[in-house]
Amino acid sequence: MSDTSSRSDTPDSRTPAQIEADIKRRRETLAETLDEIGVRVHPKTLVGDAKAKVAAQVDHTVGRAYVGANRLVSDVKGRLVTDEGAPRLERIVPVALLAVGVVGLLTVRSRRRKR
Repeated sequence: MSDTSSRSDTPDSRTPAQIEADIKRRRETLAETLDEIGVRVHPKTLVGDAKAKVAAQVDHTVGRAYVGANRLVSDVKGRLVTDEGAPRLERIVPVALLAVGVVGLLTVRSRRRKR
């Protein structure tokens, strides 16, 4: 395509057929651009893009939660088991007694509510 804007003081040397072809190409380009804009601003496209962003954020959050939970389990395991894999009874027994006590208190409490 020739650029006539830089030659505004000189006459256009294109033939009428060339001018018509140029106009036709510009119309086609404009029509393609408008179609693309129409697709981009269509409600289904906007909803799909929003869903994709939310899904990506959820995946990211779930991934971070998984890594955090995995790290926590490894930390707890490291505190309750030796490097050789043997249980550390001096740490396991108090935790087990605490868990049994909590379960017992919850059981007694729920029985009192039922009466």
